[in-house]
Amino acid sequence: MAAVALCAGCGQRPIPNTDVPDTAINRDIIKFMEVYRRAVEKRDAPALISMASHQYYDDNGTPGGADDVDFRTLKEVLKAWVARVRDVRYEIRYRAVTSESERIFVEFTYSGSFLVDLKDGETWRRRIGDHRMTLVRDSEHPSGYRILSGM
Repeated sequence: MAAVALCAGCGQRPIPNTDVPDTAINRDIIKFMEVYRRAVEKRDAPALISMASHQYYDDNGTPGGADDVDFRTLKEVLKAWVARVRDVRYEIRYRAVTSESERIFVEFTYSGSFLVDLKDGETWRRRIGDHRMTLVRDSEHPSGYRILSGM
């Protein structure tokens, strides 16, 4: 089954500074994503974990399972990340919001600069790329969403 744009061809203007049609549901999703983005910048592991679904699973795009992350290992990964990264600048350009069954896909381009603690000092590292985060509706979370994969 193909993913369906949330408002495909609806003629809506995009939400400012995005390519996403301006609808109530898309605004809610972008608002959730901005909470995520700010939590990344703050290196707020507890906030990021609270945004993750207990069914969180990410295979990191590789065939082997050595780098797969589930909800339990996400906590460990984020704890190590916070210990290693001293400062973050993280920007997101939202490209599309689509859905398929119960899943919502947020396509975006990100630019992240990270001050990383190395054995011999600190250095800034930069990553730029296209990414997709998968969300699911969750009435128990204040935002109404949780992240299934893509952190």
